[in-house]
Amino acid sequence: MGLEQCLNRCSFEINMKKLLSIVVLIGTLFSSAVYAQTRIALISQVKGASASTDIAIQKYLQSKGYQVEVLDQSVSPNSLKNTDLVIISSTVASKNLQSGWRQLPLPIMTWENDYLDDLAMTGKRINTDFGEVEKERYLWLVNAPHPLSAQLPAGTRNVYKAQAPMSWGKPGLGATIIETIYGQPEKVAIWGYEKGATMDYESLAPAKRLMFFLNNDTFTNLSDDGLKLFDASIQWLTHK
Repeated sequence: MGLEQCLNRCSFEINMKKLLSIVVLIGTLFSSAVYAQTRIALISQVKGASASTDIAIQKYLQSKGYQVEVLDQSVSPNSLKNTDLVIISSTVASKNLQSGWRQLPLPIMTWENDYLDDLAMTGKRINTDFGEVEKERYLWLVNAPHPLSAQLPAGTRNVYKAQAPMSWGKPGLGATIIETIYGQPEKVAIWGYEKGATMDYESLAPAKRLMFFLNNDTFTNLSDDGLKLFDASIQWLTHK
């Protein structure tokens, strides 16, 4: 190979390496920008006995690239600025939540079954319209084609590592039902409302709403499938 050919080849290889570095950098910046636009407010009882579980949720979501701020249950919904998603943990005491969450025009995710009626996501009768099962680890996935199913196949899904409490509710007619408590199809464990969908009392969802089956301390008990469903819920709620 002549000197000129060698120089041309070296120059080509250097330029290709530079181009590859630029492409990787652009991809990284784009990915970071997308996640930076997703800001989550996690409503918790910050001085409660189960606050550490909410911190674990915060750290998990941060590891996925989301910006997550843990706020006390006393926060006013009208004070939220630059927020893309609100998560209301079951660690809150629902009676201590400020008014206005039902009307909030932001997506809301919750597993506080005692607050579902306040959000107009279910009726008001405890153990009929909403409640909790004490020990369970399986759900029945009934809507596999939906994005909320995390591409899991229909049928029985093991969502906990060990038996633990699960929250459930009986949603309104406009709900998209994803999973029910195993063997109890009337008790829905995961469902969502699209913006404008009819919830309970003929209320229309001001933005997306989603019920997940967790309890105060069960996030760290989620199995691989359980985490996939959790991730799919966050993605569905934040997809515009």
